[in-house]
Amino acid sequence: MNSDHIKKGYQRAPHRAMLKASGYTDWEMERPFVAVVNAYNSIIPGHVHLKRITEAVKAGIYAFGGVPFEFPVIGVCDGIAMNHEGMHFSLPSREIIRDSVEAMIKGHALDAVVMIPNCDKIVPGMAMALADLNIPGLIVSGGPMLAGRTHGKTSDINTIFEACGAYAAGRIDDEELRYVEDTSCPTCGSCSGMFTANTMNCMMEALGIALPGNGTIPAVYSARDRLAKNAGRQVMWMIEHNVRPRDILNEKAFENAVAVDMALGGSTNTTLHLPAIARCAGVKLTLEKMDEISRNTPHLCSMSPGGLYHCEDLGEAGGIPAVMKELLDAGKLHGDCITCTGETVAEKLKNARVTNAEVIRPLEDPVDPEGGIAVLKGNLAPLGSVVKQTAVLPEMMKHTGPARVFNSEDEASKAIYGRQIKDGDVIVIRYEGPKGGPGMREMLSPTSAVVGMGQGSTVALITDGRFSGASRGASIGHISPEAASGGPIALVEEGDLIEIDIPARKLELKVSDEELARRRAAWKCPELKCDSPFLQHYRAFVTSGVEGAMLKRDDDE
Repeated sequence: MNSDHIKKGYQRAPHRAMLKASGYTDWEMERPFVAVVNAYNSIIPGHVHLKRITEAVKAGIYAFGGVPFEFPVIGVCDGIAMNHEGMHFSLPSREIIRDSVEAMIKGHALDAVVMIPNCDKIVPGMAMALADLNIPGLIVSGGPMLAGRTHGKTSDINTIFEACGAYAAGRIDDEELRYVEDTSCPTCGSCSGMFTANTMNCMMEALGIALPGNGTIPAVYSARDRLAKNAGRQVMWMIEHNVRPRDILNEKAFENAVAVDMALGGSTNTTLHLPAIARCAGVKLTLEKMDEISRNTPHLCSMSPGGLYHCEDLGEAGGIPAVMKELLDAGKLHGDCITCTGETVAEKLKNARVTNAEVIRPLEDPVDPEGGIAVLKGNLAPLGSVVKQTAVLPEMMKHTGPARVFNSEDEASKAIYGRQIKDGDVIVIRYEGPKGGPGMREMLSPTSAVVGMGQGSTVALITDGRFSGASRGASIGHISPEAASGGPIALVEEGDLIEIDIPARKLELKVSDEELARRRAAWKCPELKCDSPFLQHYRAFVTSGVEGAMLKRDDDE
């Protein structure tokens, strides 16, 4: 596919006429046509400034001989969609983004692409499209917001969610809640901690499909505009040298990205998004492989929500290149992978260095000896479940307690805010998986409420849904098979003992096989209502959480 299909030869006179009607000249039609996918909208704080970033990208493309063609995609803000009907649409929106980018680029026979996302599902949706299309292209994100300052301490979106729990517990008043609300998110950009959006923007660097700085240069810095101009320039180099995404996105590149993710202590949502991007690139990335890499990669960066620092601190300490250099020097990265700059990983990192060893710790003195994510299995999660182990307090790494069972997030949140959860309980939220939700809702509100009420060191939460990158505590998600598919989580009853052993990677329901067999014989899936045609379609075709919760393809079994 290339733009000659719409601009060369006498039979394309009507096509050229349409382009001229849009203001393009004959001499511009001699240039490569480059898609510029702008995820701007005026709702998401991570996207309100993307017009500025897009203009910089277009300037770089035009200056180096291309013609930029800008078009939009949708985006859902997880922070605004949280804890109501809107969250059903967040993860499924990833598929709309992927499909709409393909429709626009193939429909107009464009030669290359620069993707401009910033937030949670928009980044992986665009990366999936990039891998699917396999035309020269790269990603340049809008960048993180600066951290807030609340009572002289750094703060972020998680601070506000936890303040809601503190308010419900009577620990703060209206005035304090408003103060936290007004000080925690001070600028545009993706939420400032190592939450899902910033984790994924860092992953784009680690995979090699974004330029250095993509994950950490703040949205409000002029360096972000320069990065965008350079991305426009770089895509023209990729066209000239015919460097394509699947030249970059091979098995070794995904292993590199997972290692960086584990060193950062990134969001559990990478276990959905990286396998989905890999699948689009023709690579299989399993939870088992991610857990294996986690066991062998120390956690080097104490990042919010489980730690001290924010993305601006990471950038000032050397950024993702410095993290990668630490891992490369220890033999934990593949240095021969090509990147969008044309250099190998080893070549690109030759001048990288750590400038603050508190923010990016050396391998011999890590924050934690293992990486950020652990995959737990057992009779409650035969296919696996995921926890951000670096955000779990030491006293909750092993925990056994009685199940408090809820068939939706809404039921659980009502019980939590109603002070019905006791120390030692294990909250079970089910029928919130990809099919059950539908849409696999994030659970930041209940997890933050538990922490805000002072129960983060005594209460665990497990779900077949998922958690926000801002969640912390003993929060275990992605339990597969999910309840709607008849997974064991559907058989849990109030008061059953549940054993969590994160170091041993175990999640067990302390009920006999005979009793589980009896419950299974009696189980019937409850009616799972859904009045959205789009979500009904998603429910019918979505895969499990361990498969990335993407829509089934022709070659799926």
